[in-house]
Amino acid sequence: MSRRRQIYEGKAKILYEGPEPGTIIQYFKDDATAFNAEKKGTINGKGVINNKISEHIFTRLELIGIPSHFIRRLNMREQLVKQVEIVPIEVIVRNVAAGSLSKRLGIEEGTPLPHTLLEYCYKDDALGDPLVAEEHIACFGWATQEEMQDISAMAIRINDFMAGMFAGIGIKLIDFKLEFGRLFDGDFSRIILADEISPDGCRLWDIETNEKLDKDRFRRDLGGEAEAYQEVARRLGLFPEGGPSEVADLDSERKKRGK
Repeated sequence: MSRRRQIYEGKAKILYEGPEPGTIIQYFKDDATAFNAEKKGTINGKGVINNKISEHIFTRLELIGIPSHFIRRLNMREQLVKQVEIVPIEVIVRNVAAGSLSKRLGIEEGTPLPHTLLEYCYKDDALGDPLVAEEHIACFGWATQEEMQDISAMAIRINDFMAGMFAGIGIKLIDFKLEFGRLFDGDFSRIILADEISPDGCRLWDIETNEKLDKDRFRRDLGGEAEAYQEVARRLGLFPEGGPSEVADLDSERKKRGK
């Protein structure tokens, strides 16, 4: 597929003009960042694996009635998605204490929470994506009360589905990040799921060993980042022929040849 006009480049993806009005091509990079891009690196084949994992999860969520921007996967690194107006709020869904929650509140990492906790962050890299309350969201008009009701209801339903899906393959869903967008139809809009769901934005621990199978391996210099992402894809059954590492190697060779 020929390259189209680049619209935006983020830390993990590049967005290009889509083939039809109202569509975007989402390209998944191998770049890895942490701590608001203070730490940078590369995880070989990450973009290929995240593309497949995100496709798999979004497709299954659609089947249970969660609307999203996902249309179809185009190739190893690209998806065709609907163009939306991103709500400037990241939703953090937490089942177990970890990461910034443990640091902020002094709760030991790995402590199960009494119930699922939703946290909201204002999407602004320059400010470090600060934690905000629903009162801030309403006060500054980042989302309406009705939109936040839709967002929170979808976040809980997504969590219920994903926790069961991952538990079925021996993985504990610790927490994860969601983004939502407004899809317009004339003067009206509705909230739909956007961005991606992958080990970049999820904490995933092996149920038996608590081994980390996500980007915390990069954040904490644990090593084995590519292998962890591959293991998640393998357990999901996404690369039955040859495995994810072979697919990532093939993608690397194609990029070297400029194909």
